[in-house]
Amino acid sequence: MILPPFSRGMRIGLFGGSFNPPHAGHALVCDLALKRLGLHRIWLMVSPGNPLKSREGLPALAERMAAARRLTRDPRVVVTGFEAKIGAAYSFQTVDYLRRACPGVHFVWIIGADNLATFFRWRRWRDIARKMPILVVDRPGATHRAERGVAASWLARRRLPESQAKTFALRKPPALIVLHGPRSSLSSTRLRAARTALVNPTP
Repeated sequence: MILPPFSRGMRIGLFGGSFNPPHAGHALVCDLALKRLGLHRIWLMVSPGNPLKSREGLPALAERMAAARRLTRDPRVVVTGFEAKIGAAYSFQTVDYLRRACPGVHFVWIIGADNLATFFRWRRWRDIARKMPILVVDRPGATHRAERGVAASWLARRRLPESQAKTFALRKPPALIVLHGPRSSLSSTRLRAARTALVNPTP
């Protein structure tokens, strides 16, 4: 089976990324989304690679999926690599596939504030926003910049207050909500840099 189990009427968060490596900040995002939005599941989608970044040195998909599974013990968080199986190189392709394959499921697209800042660079980003409500999770040092960006401005009239989080998954897109909660300063980029420094210390 390509997709994790689902049923009509479920509220499922879609949290994608390279997860190279996954870290505690990703787990905090999952916990916040599950609690505040009342989601039944989060599909943690480990992607073949980020189209906006080089894949040089990117660990194998299976390796990153195994690391993601070790990150969380919540059975509602399901790690999946289905994007590779369906040949989805871009997020809009993932969205279109899921809308066809999962009728009656209420999906929410989950990104960090750092990704909202660059969302306008994603291929057909407006199509994604028109087809799924978008949850943005606060990130240290990124939220204020993101909220002044191109995508946030385009979605400004569709932004809902945090008090409406419980019903957000049922909202007709485009819809945007920004949630604040426990935060982590960890980032995959910094963790990779630290790992490289350990392997190749400066003489």
